[in-house]
Order: sequence, then C-alpha cells, then structure tokens
Amino acid sequence: MSFFDDSRLDDPAALEATDHLLRRLAGAGARVRAEIDASEEVLSQLDADGFRPRAIVAAGRDARLVRAVLEPVCPVPFVAWPGPGLPGWTGPLDLVIVLGGNTDDTGAMSAASEAVRRGCGLMVASPTDSPVTQASAGSRHAIRFPSQSDDQLAAAVAVLQGLHQLGLGPAVDAKAVAAMLDDVAIECSPNNDVASNPAKDLALMLADALPLVWGGSVLAARAARRVVEAVRLASGRPALAADAGHLLPVLKTQPPRDVFADPFDQAEELRPGLVILDDGIDDPGVTETRRQLEEKAEQHDIRVHVVRQANGTDVARYAALTQHGRYAAAYLGVGLGRYGTPVGEAPGLPGNPAEDPAW
Repeated sequence: MSFFDDSRLDDPAALEATDHLLRRLAGAGARVRAEIDASEEVLSQLDADGFRPRAIVAAGRDARLVRAVLEPVCPVPFVAWPGPGLPGWTGPLDLVIVLGGNTDDTGAMSAASEAVRRGCGLMVASPTDSPVTQASAGSRHAIRFPSQSDDQLAAAVAVLQGLHQLGLGPAVDAKAVAAMLDDVAIECSPNNDVASNPAKDLALMLADALPLVWGGSVLAARAARRVVEAVRLASGRPALAADAGHLLPVLKTQPPRDVFADPFDQAEELRPGLVILDDGIDDPGVTETRRQLEEKAEQHDIRVHVVRQANGTDVARYAALTQHGRYAAAYLGVGLGRYGTPVGEAPGLPGNPAEDPAW
C-alpha cells in the first residue's frame, strides 16, 4: 500500500507537476461552452414540430448518462445499447444517438454505420475528423454536433440540449452546467489549502479507505460510477459504486476498528469508507435507503463523507458531483505520489490521466 503524504496536497512543486491534470479539470466549464457555441447553428435548426421517433437508441460513450437524463421524461421508449451494432428491431422510424470521441470507439462506429445501413434517424456528437463521423457520413439527414474536444460530458450536454428542443428530453441549460463546473473549479482549486478545499478534504478521507460510493437518484448513481473510475485510476486501488443492496452486506461484515493499529503500517488492511453523493432529490425511498447506509456505517465504525449539490438542473448537479469526485481523485493520486511527477518520468505510474475518458 502506498503511503499517503498529506503535505503534498499543498506543496507547490507537487501540484505544479500535476498541472496537466488539474488544468483539464478546471477547463470543464469552458469545454461545455465551446461545445454549445460550436453547435449553435445545428441547435438553431431543431424544433419539435412533427418529429416523434418510435424509439431512441443511444450508443457509444456516456450513452448511459443520456439514458439517465431522458428515461424519466422521454415520451418514447429509450434504450442505451452497449453494442456492437444496434438492436435487431431498430429501423427507419427510430432515432439513434451516437457519442464518439477522437479515439477508435468500435462500439460507436459500429452503431453509426449500422444506423446508416438501416436508414435510421441519426444524431452524432463527435469531432469532424473522427472515425465515428466518418462512419456516419452516408446518412443524408443526420444531425451532427461537431465536438470540440474529447470531453464526454460536454458532448452529452450538447446532445441533451438538442433532444430537449426536439421535445424528447428535459431542459438542460448548458450555460448553468458550465457555470456550475466553474464554481467547482474555484472551490477545488489547488490554490485552496486543505482546510478550505472540499476535494482535498475528501482525498484525506480516501487516503486510508477503500471507497464505497453511493448515489440515491439515477443521476447521482451515474456520478458515483464516474467518481469510482477516477479513484481507481488515481490510486490503483479497488473502489465500488453500487446500490444499497450491494453496499449494505459489505458494511455489515466489517470488524470493529483496531484502535491500537499502527496507522503507518504498510501491511495494515484498508477499511471501507462510505461516500454519499447527494443531489438534493426529495424522495422518501432515497431518504430511507441513505438512513440505512449511514446507520450501518455508524454501527461498524465506518467513516461517512457526504458530497452535496442540491442547486441547479439535474445535469448541472450531476456534473458538479462528478467533478468534485474527480478533483478528490486527483488529489488522492498526488498524496499517494502517483501524480505530481512529470508524465512519463516515473516508472509504474499511470499514463497521462487527462487523456483517459474517466477524467
């Protein structure tokens, strides 16, 4: 187990060497604005008049985010398809949504080319020179959003805005999403010390814990999975995002904490730490499930950390919770010594995390 050095979180040299990652996190709001600006012409041509597909199929990166936002309100059946290809029933009456990045996403490419072959309606968000855009080139009536980066969230926001204008999804307010991401960047800036930085505070909790991350709503649960991906990448440790039915048995089996254990003993097993992502959803079922998790954690002396974001639209709250977790993961990597060394100079460390979809 790597030793966590909390002094690195406020060490200018360590933070400067992690600048490539922290700058990418800080630029999330700007990327959303760039995506919407680039899509302005496309969005201006979309309206709901006479347009109602039989069903919607989403494929490619972050298709499940689109599903989490649309399913509660979408007036037609919706499927997030992992690929390859498309469901057998998909045809000209259906709309296929494909989110693809710069890399070779074989699932997204397969879905796009299959949608063209079957004559489906097609909505694509990908860079103009990407393999996914090339795969969709045969469709004459495709709605194409020219992605400006490899940022999954920014592309998804543009697509969700388009679906809202087509009467197929809820209001998104892309500007509010970008502003929320800017607020998180200010709160979690490396210039803020541990005492005033919520992401560094969470990183301290994760330093000697195996994270169990729970979100009560559909979108908070999706954010939990994104946070866990970032934590795994940053720490090289196991981390679990799951519903209460999977987390409660893990909490129940934890033995009492050994008060005499040496905190600097590298062989000491890590205990779970429960992270709750609270997006302010006022639902009795969610409230009761959270109570059970917190009660069980208290009974077994397991620390609980709550990240709350109750303001803004659904997508803005999702973005803020995800970004808080990604900042915390970055600072966890800094404290463990996995980040904070110039990329490529330290053997055994992960590659540039800024290029990984989890960020």
